[in-house]
Amino acid sequence: MLRRLNKALPELVMGIILYGIAAQSVGIWLTEQKAMYSAGLWLGILLAVGMAIHMAVVIEDAVSAQSGRGKLITMSLLRYFAVAAAFLVISYFKLGNPIAAFVGVMGLKIAAYMQPLLHKVMIRFQRKEGEPETFESGKIEEQE
Repeated sequence: MLRRLNKALPELVMGIILYGIAAQSVGIWLTEQKAMYSAGLWLGILLAVGMAIHMAVVIEDAVSAQSGRGKLITMSLLRYFAVAAAFLVISYFKLGNPIAAFVGVMGLKIAAYMQPLLHKVMIRFQRKEGEPETFESGKIEEQE
């Protein structure tokens, strides 16, 4: 389903989750309120995944319907307001550490930078042994 929206989206979501695992394994040792940290972090990771999927849907709609710039701006503002509301809910109801939630949301940015590297790794694992490298894997096969 994710690949139908955007070819890079599954790798982006995987990068967000890998970032979440790394932030969990490092951050859990640095805090005294481990449950609040974990809850906040994973709520932030869920927000980041939701934002990534929402961005892919909005971009796909804008490109296919050619609704243009106005829809992109409106939807990005809606996304930011939703994240701000989620932070308020997390803080008000003490569902998790809001700083850890922010760290989780930043997983979207980190995953965006990690995506090209993750793509190369995924291509190497998907390519069968003995199969020549193609343009898609980053190297052009020499023609005779």
